[in-house]
Amino acid sequence: MAELERLDKARIEALLSRRFAEGFKRLGELPDPFDLHDMSKAARRIAEAIRRGERIAVVGDYDVDGVVSSALMEEFFEIVGHPVEVVIPNRFRDGYGVSPAILERIEADVVVTVDNGITAFEAAEVCKRRGIDLIVTDHHTPSDTLPAAYAIVNPKQPACSFAYPEICGAQVAWFLMAALKKELGLELKMGRFLDLLALAIVADVMPLTSINRPLVQKGLQMLSTSPRPAFEAVRAYLGKSRFGAEDIGYGVAPRINSAGRMADASVALRFLRAKSLSEASAGWLELDALNRQRREVEAQTTEAAMAAARADDPVIVVWGEGWHEGVVGIVASRLVSRFKKPAIVLSVEGDRAKGSGRSIGEVDLFGLLGRCASWLEGFGGHKMAAGMSLSAARLEAFREALCAEASKLDPELFAPRHDVMGELPMAEIDWELMEILERFEPYGEANERPRFLLREVEVEEARPIGQEKNHLKLSLRDGPYRLSAVQFGFDKPVRPGERITLTGTLQVNEFNDRRTIQLMVHQID
Repeated sequence: MAELERLDKARIEALLSRRFAEGFKRLGELPDPFDLHDMSKAARRIAEAIRRGERIAVVGDYDVDGVVSSALMEEFFEIVGHPVEVVIPNRFRDGYGVSPAILERIEADVVVTVDNGITAFEAAEVCKRRGIDLIVTDHHTPSDTLPAAYAIVNPKQPACSFAYPEICGAQVAWFLMAALKKELGLELKMGRFLDLLALAIVADVMPLTSINRPLVQKGLQMLSTSPRPAFEAVRAYLGKSRFGAEDIGYGVAPRINSAGRMADASVALRFLRAKSLSEASAGWLELDALNRQRREVEAQTTEAAMAAARADDPVIVVWGEGWHEGVVGIVASRLVSRFKKPAIVLSVEGDRAKGSGRSIGEVDLFGLLGRCASWLEGFGGHKMAAGMSLSAARLEAFREALCAEASKLDPELFAPRHDVMGELPMAEIDWELMEILERFEPYGEANERPRFLLREVEVEEARPIGQEKNHLKLSLRDGPYRLSAVQFGFDKPVRPGERITLTGTLQVNEFNDRRTIQLMVHQID
């Protein structure tokens, strides 16, 4: 492995401090919600509807960001004392976002979208014909034209000069709520919603820099003590009293997402809005069962997708008849991890294909799809993730066109964005180092947990763990120093007595009120 800087605690702290100085804000530096284009217009119209007693409906999305956005809006209107109809489309019956079919079920004077709507051209026309004021709040990348809505609040639209465009749908909704608070003259602390907001920011893989970092930081602190029944249930079932972004990303978000993937997102919305611990506990168990079902279907689909992949293509594009639509995005992520290339996975039903894509490095997947739009019936998303639909008869032509466009890109763009900070002697790994690392949390997108290299350490113990014995538990030693380590989904067996070089991240493992330092292994050489 290439020569790396040899690190000590002081050097690690200096490197992380430099990262902190370059891109992080404080809660006191949050921007004015009215800096978002059309926010004044949107807030005034909704406030007017509240004062007049008009009918208001909110249309959300079935992923974590969309469900949290819906929960936030429902809670806000409950506080205001104005009835609101919250509708989350069913992935299988309704498809994505506000649509003419969804609008047939809604009787309202004002419809507000959260985490969707920036491509709702047909829905906007239906609203105009019916005299409904459509207010779009979204964060996805817009196309060259925008729907003819009453107001559009989206930090990525060309007319918007908002300083922080990399925010999720729930944050746009939260800023709308803050604008409504001012418009209505409410005495309301917006910080009360940060436990929910942190869940959406992390789950939607927003960069944990600038304004996102302090919001997540405060939200995670609140999550540890939140009286919200849903989070009481989370603490009880996960056996945790302190939460990091990884706990959200790997423990909570997949269960919330499983409702929309496998059944209906209303299950997740009911869980987040539960009024009692018993109701929340029942909701968590239902989500947990759906998540187990999701894992089984995902494993089957991943196996089929791996077999269908053309490893030499610059973008992996695979499809299958009857593949479960709820897991294609996760399977695409698995293909990205395996092939180190962008991947698109599509489910074919009859003559239609619908799927999801995930990217890698600096490859702009949304931009690639835009250059192949003539083959698609519709697409949306952002640089790192996108959804699309097309005729099944065009799948092969679409794959060829996409690969042709991708082959024109600089190969450097495909490099994964995981850098090793440096070589770390085991002697430096102690609770003092963990306290230094903790000061720069939360870690996640654009603020990666530092990855270290440990060179030529001895394996004292190595044993497969997990129901399928596909994870590896290690006890490592370097002279008098010892360290516990775990590798998930290992593919390189090691034996006691071997000396290995490995990379990974350091985390605190909490179990039965006992805290230990553990290396999460990414690669063994």
